[in-house]
Amino acid sequence: MSEQTPHIEPTLTPSGSLAPAYFHSLYAKQTDPWEFEKSPYEAAKYKATLAALPHARYDQALELGCSIGVLTCQLARRCDHLLAIDVSEAALAQARTRCADLFQVTFEQRDIAHDFPEGRSFDLLILSEVGYYFALPDLEVLRQRIKEALKPGGQLLLVHFTDVTNYPLTADTVHEYFLEWKESGWRLLHSAREKDYRLDLLEVS
Repeated sequence: MSEQTPHIEPTLTPSGSLAPAYFHSLYAKQTDPWEFEKSPYEAAKYKATLAALPHARYDQALELGCSIGVLTCQLARRCDHLLAIDVSEAALAQARTRCADLFQVTFEQRDIAHDFPEGRSFDLLILSEVGYYFALPDLEVLRQRIKEALKPGGQLLLVHFTDVTNYPLTADTVHEYFLEWKESGWRLLHSAREKDYRLDLLEVS
């Protein structure tokens, strides 16, 4: 997350989520609008993200909101199969080039609130810097899809920037919404709050 992100007037869906057009406009103005490639914040966050994962390898993993694929490349080296999704085809074009030598990675363009991959099960699901783009009704739909997609013992890793003011939700709202699953027996394996982000790792009971 960078202060250099171009200012784009938010375009909202009828439900109040950020519309795909918002992201298309961002990538039309700048190839790396959040400076994923060179931001010290992003580098430190990626390192913490990977360090939080308790297994050396995962069979089937899903990254929601992969953008230009910087984290995807690092995550893929610990996955036998990794499905990486983004709403922006411009971002995915960069991601495919970046990860061209990683044959275990598949990229798909989808609006995950309305076009979640059906009929697939995952051991690991990453929701990083994406959840607060949705209004609560769409996040509830996404939360249910994630729940259905995780295998028994599967893990969900949430990572979000905590200083957002211009998105439908905050990082804390998103994380606490998923942490409600603890009441139904899900385990919180790891939780951390740094200066600029929070990270929570949940495991299916």
